[in-house]
Amino acid sequence: MSDFEENPDEFIVEKVLRVRIRNGKKEYFLKWKGYPDSENTWEPEENLDCPDLIKQFEENAKKLAKTRPAGRPSSIESDANKTVERIIGATESSGELMFLIKWQGIDIADLVPAKEANVKCPQAVIKFYEERLTWHTPDSQSSPART
Repeated sequence: MSDFEENPDEFIVEKVLRVRIRNGKKEYFLKWKGYPDSENTWEPEENLDCPDLIKQFEENAKKLAKTRPAGRPSSIESDANKTVERIIGATESSGELMFLIKWQGIDIADLVPAKEANVKCPQAVIKFYEERLTWHTPDSQSSPART
């Protein structure tokens, strides 16, 4: 038996469909080669060995955000019933800051360019940053007092 023969216990990713942050870890929703859509699963990034598919997914998401015609509603406005519940994470994709936005009543989050979120849901952006803000106070014994 050759090392190059396919391992029947190894699953091959056909396509990356979505991304989310769960418990502080990035997960991807995957379509598995040879399996129906009903078998698609969320998998943690560290368990995956498909960097090209992940890169392609992130580049496509960025292209969609950039190629949206100016008169067309943004992804935040595209559905009047979609309301931002909260921003659950942030990532950089091809040099652009993206927020992972959780919608009220919907289990799946979307990656939205930060530029868009800053305009469309500024309070959610502020809350996201406030939740992660930490204050560093100088140690009074090790640093001189400032006047």
